[in-house]
Amino acid sequence: MLTLSGLLEEIDRMKPDTLLKLIVDVQERIRSEREKEACGSTHITGGLVTFDPKGSALVVGDLHGDFTSLRHILADSDILEKLKRDFSVIFLGDYGDRGAYSPEVYYAVLRMKAEFPDRIVLLRGNHEGPRDLLALPHDLPHQFQERFGSEGKRTYESVIELFPFLYHAVIVPDKYLLVHGGVPSDMRSMDDLARADRTHPHTPFLEEILWSDPREQMEGAVPSPRGAGKLFGPDVTERALRLLNVKTLIRGHEPAAEGYAVSHNGRVLTLFSRIGFPYFNLKGAFLTLDLNRAAADAWSLLDSVSTVE
Repeated sequence: MLTLSGLLEEIDRMKPDTLLKLIVDVQERIRSEREKEACGSTHITGGLVTFDPKGSALVVGDLHGDFTSLRHILADSDILEKLKRDFSVIFLGDYGDRGAYSPEVYYAVLRMKAEFPDRIVLLRGNHEGPRDLLALPHDLPHQFQERFGSEGKRTYESVIELFPFLYHAVIVPDKYLLVHGGVPSDMRSMDDLARADRTHPHTPFLEEILWSDPREQMEGAVPSPRGAGKLFGPDVTERALRLLNVKTLIRGHEPAAEGYAVSHNGRVLTLFSRIGFPYFNLKGAFLTLDLNRAAADAWSLLDSVSTVE
């Protein structure tokens, strides 16, 4: 059974072929989950994972190659031990880019998925987006080259082939929606959410899921200065959550000085789990979500947020 010390040893001696095999194994696992429309007790429709609302889940935000913060989260939460019980992990995406240890972060999350396939959900962030929505600057190839030298290009190309298989949304019925960025501002049904990857680029749904950000004191949605996605107001959040019959949006994507932020009248909780350059947030944050508990707003969930410093 995988332990933290064992995982750290594997990463220390990681070779390109080891990572390549892991990428292929996880890709085939997710392909199988999508075809069966199930993974353990979760139901899968396209890119949407519907959780059975029981047990607990660790929710981890953007990591961006910050392996030190990920190691802290794994140690502080004792998650590798808890995964043997009724516990899951939901990663909100953006595993690499920006941080020097992107290959190490990818190895860790993929190794966890391979070891506990029914307990790990890997969401797609805007840095795992489709090629027509590639985040710039895109420094991931250089990070793989730094770790693997002449094999860096091959390992990088393999990991980006995994991106389309990653999920883009999780729903805990009657309670929570989890995505990387935001809600589609013109969503009309649950199917729009579930099929967003399949309807891209003919619909803007996937782009907004990966790239959008909530903003206060505005109505509707306007183009984002990021160059993709939108800025959306509390009315958009309220309409989307009501449509999906959930109470709170949990998302990543935006740095926050304390590692977390609450917006839209407590309907949105932002988690950002990495710290330091180039985001300069003082802390990172992660959430332990009790799925047995009645639905809570973002303010109430703060009691279950832990920080990385």
